[in-house]
Parts: sequence; C-alpha cells; structure tokens
Amino acid sequence: MDVKTTRHSRAQRQRIIDELAEVAGRQGGVISRRQAYRAGLTRGELRAQVRAKRWQRVWTRSICLHTGEVSLAGRQWAAVFEGGDRAMLDGESSLIASGLKNYESTALRVSVPRGVKPLRGTGLDIRRTRRWSVADTAAAGVPRTRVPVAAVRAAMWAKSDKQASLLLTMPVQQGLTTAELVGRALLAVRRDGRRELMHAVVTDLLGGVRSLGELEFARECRRRGLPEPDRQVVRRGKDGRYYLDVHWDDFELVVEIDGIHHSWATAVVPDALRQNEVVLGAAKVLRLPLLGLRVAADDFFDQVERGLVAGGWRAAA
Repeated sequence: MDVKTTRHSRAQRQRIIDELAEVAGRQGGVISRRQAYRAGLTRGELRAQVRAKRWQRVWTRSICLHTGEVSLAGRQWAAVFEGGDRAMLDGESSLIASGLKNYESTALRVSVPRGVKPLRGTGLDIRRTRRWSVADTAAAGVPRTRVPVAAVRAAMWAKSDKQASLLLTMPVQQGLTTAELVGRALLAVRRDGRRELMHAVVTDLLGGVRSLGELEFARECRRRGLPEPDRQVVRRGKDGRYYLDVHWDDFELVVEIDGIHHSWATAVVPDALRQNEVVLGAAKVLRLPLLGLRVAADDFFDQVERGLVAGGWRAAA
C-alpha cells in the first residue's frame, strides 16, 4: 500500500481530518487505516493523533476518532475492516446490525471467503466459510449478510436448538424479514445437523402451510388451469397397500407432498419403497415439500405442468 510520507501543513492536515470525520460519522466513529492513508494522512500523522490521545486504535486495522467508548456500530465496522475487503458480518451479528432488538451477542461474527487468513482479537470471531457469496450481502450499511440468510446461518451456528429456533423466529416477529424469505434462504442449505429443526420452525412461521393437503393442492391446480388430480389413490405393493398423495391416472404422474416428517429416519425407507413401486409401474413421481410449495410454488407447479404435458395432457385453447 502506498502511503504518503510528506508532512502536511496544519491546514492541509486539518482538511484531511475533517474529511475522515465525515466518513467516520457514517461508520460509528471508526475508520480503517486504509481509509486514512487513502485520504492522504501519513503513518506518522496517524500515530501522532493516537499518541496525543485524540484517537484510539480498535484492534489492528481500525481507528476510532475519539477516545470514549467505541459504539456498537463502530465495533461492527471495525470487525469488518479486520476481516478485509470481502468480509461481512454474519449470523447473529448481522441480525443485530440489521436492527434485531432484545438480543445480545458475546462476539462479532465475521465471514470471509476461503483463502483469507482470519485475524484474532478479543470479541472477534472471524471465520472462513464456503458459504460466502457477494449475492448474500445487504444493499447498504455495514457490510453484512441479508437478514434471511443471516437468520438461517445464525440458527445453524447457535449453541442450542432453543437458541436456533429463537434466531429464526425473532427477525420475522420484529418485521426485519418474512417467513417466506427465510424459507427461500433455508432451501440453499443442503446439509446441516439442524436442517430438520429449521424446516419445522419455518413451517410453523409460515402459518397454516403444514395443514396443506390434497384438497388445497387440487384447488391450486384449478386456479392454474391444470386438471384436478385423483388425489389419494390406494395402490397395493409387496408388503400391503399404500397411499399416493396426488395422482393423475390418465397422465401417469404422481406428486408426493412432503411434510417435515418425510425427512425423519423412520420415514426414509417406507417413502423410498413406495416411490420405487410407483416408478416400476412406469409413472413419474414428483416430490413437493410443503416448505417449497410456499416459497417456490411457481417453480414446482411448472414442473407439475411439464409432467402432465409429458403424460399427454394439453391445456384447453
């Protein structure tokens, strides 16, 4: 990094400090060393401000332009500066920065992409993650993950299931996001020890989606101009009879509506056997999670329509 070493006149130095004060005003009273140097301040001038006890260091890469208590916003910005150019607040720290009330965090969680060497500092939790994506960044303010993404990650990283449930619920209750958006963010999680729990909590937050059954599905088909299914159909397998949630005999298409219980170990084997029997009978099987039906209904019903068309159905002209 190029840093000017030429001494400035008192007027020049004051002009630079005034400019930095404006920047700090938008960052909780804190600037990064890089911002100071880019504005024209020399290393010596910066050290002089600290030695004179007009400014104070915050960790290794930030300076607070006063010597009082550093505000929460200032520490949030400083934490991101510690992480580097692509760092962002994440999880519960991101939720708090986005306005979450009545919740306290002991450390500032910062995510950086792989390849970045995390720094250490008291009250800092900087970690590399494969989940880092610029698409997850909030549009304005301190760099942080968007609220729905932050809520899901906070739940994944929580110390207990109770805390995880709380971190999914509070942002929705406080109007920082919606259950639908949290559900969309949750669909991106393929593997996690709390995945079933998170699906159950979000399903509850969606309100009423768990009770969605074959009758509601049929009404949605009519609304979209699709043929009404035969609904639950009894079939007989090797070990007795079983039920198909939704079935179109004429078009050889089956849709299985999956609640959270379909993810449980006790349901995996029966579900797989049932689906295999249907496939062996030449019908296509589509799976439709209740959560997906609420947050990505158009995508799923597009697949249903394509399955019907493949089976010979044609929409009325």
